[in-house]
Order: sequence, then C-alpha cells, then structure tokens
Amino acid sequence: MVNRKELNPDAGPKAAYGARLRKAREARGWKQDDLGQRIGYTGRHVSGVETSNKPPTRKFSIGVDVALQFVGTAESFEREWNEIKYGVLLQGFPEYLALEGKAAEIRLFESGVIPGPLQTLEYAQALADGAVKRGVITREKADEEVRLLVERQAALTRSVPPMLIAVLDESCIRRPIGGPGVMDAQLQHLIDFAGQSNTVLQIAPYSLGERRPFYRQVNLLTLPDRSVVSYVESETQGHLDRELASVLPLVRSYHQLQAASLSQAESVDVIHQLRKGTP
Repeated sequence: MVNRKELNPDAGPKAAYGARLRKAREARGWKQDDLGQRIGYTGRHVSGVETSNKPPTRKFSIGVDVALQFVGTAESFEREWNEIKYGVLLQGFPEYLALEGKAAEIRLFESGVIPGPLQTLEYAQALADGAVKRGVITREKADEEVRLLVERQAALTRSVPPMLIAVLDESCIRRPIGGPGVMDAQLQHLIDFAGQSNTVLQIAPYSLGERRPFYRQVNLLTLPDRSVVSYVESETQGHLDRELASVLPLVRSYHQLQAASLSQAESVDVIHQLRKGTP
C-alpha cells in the first residue's frame, strides 16, 4: 500500500491505541475514510490518530466504539483512552476529579505536601521530577501528572467558584520541596490563596499530637444537590465513597480538626514567619 506507515505499538500508549485502531478497522475491510464517515471525522484525522500524529479524544473514542460495536466491552477504545489520560492516577481519582470540577464545596486535608489545588506549577514539577529520579514513574507520566494538575486547577476557576477549605498539617509548609526559591513562592501562593473570598486556609500544628484525626489525605466534596462524597488516598490506593454512613464520620472528624487547628489569621502569620526564615 502506498504511503503506508509501519506502526510500532510498543512506542507508547498512544502508539498502541493507533495500531489497535488500524488493526480493527482493516479487519472490517474499511478504509480510513470509511471509518471517518461513521464517526464524524475525516479519513485524514483517523490516519493522524493511527500514526500518533493526533492524540485520541474521548469523543473520538466513543465514536469508534459505536462504529466497531465495542461499547462496554474489553476492547473499548474509550476505556483505552481513559487509561492513556488517567493511567498515572490512582483508582477512584479520575471519578473524584470529575465530581470536584462541579462541587459546591471542597474540603481538603493533607500531610507532608501541599495538596494539588494549592500547588504552584514549580512545586508540582519538583515533586514530579523527584518521582522520576526515584524511578517511580517515567518522564512521560510525570509530565502527564503535571498537565492533569493544571487542568484540575483550571476546572476550579468558574464564574461561581466552589468554597475551598484546606487544612494542612504543619509538615506541609515546613518540608522543603524544589529548593528555597520554589518553596518561598509556594508559601506566598498559600498566603494569596487565604486572601480570596471563597477560601479558608488553616494549619494543623504539630502540637495537636494525638488529637489530629487524620493521618492520610482526605478530600470531602459537597455537590450541588448537597450530597457529600469522600475520597481517601494512601500511597498506593485511592477510595471514592458515596455512602452516607461512612462519609459522615469523616465530615465530623474534619469539623473537629478545624476547631483544633490554627485560625486562618494565625495560619497566615505562621507562614509569614516561616518565609522570613527562608534563605
């Protein structure tokens, strides 16, 4: 076949997607234009996806599934697209992100590092670079993590923004990430965050000791219908929970945490003092 490009499915997730798409298309005797007509794209666009010159999208993948009758099957291209887009994330977190993007109120608790919605790009990049150096993830996946974080933060910028409440363990602001310059800018970013009309920032000091109710990341969402969803994450697992019986104890503990933590004014003052000590 003239101008037929050989595909290497081992070159990466997008290459594997494209190679499988070509194989499924040719198994039906369809040309690229034939598939394109069935899913509302040009044959040139189909060619671009097959050769990895164009990234697949969710809309494109859903169209392919309908055309190939792969909807809800193990061969689903939408499922593969989800793996490409969210493969760097823990189970349950992609669904959490979708809910976070439309929540009326977001409550966060984090220990050790600044939570994603409050991170500067440089801080996030430093964390990703560290994971690459440790061999935990590839450079490609690290870049994807940072890109997804930017998308996540953008989803919180709306005409009517959510109420965003963050309680940070004191370790979050005292653990240096990315060097003095990166950390100083991150601390200033927290101060700026606290000054917004739709935010609350509190520090849970070390002095809380055993009174601190959480020892891992906890996210709580209040959705527009007033239902509450929790997302709890460990080092290797994430769990999204909609059951009221298990979510309400976390809400109660979060309120107790807020009551025992420093006020926003006290928290900002601690961060200011910490910045003065930053080289």
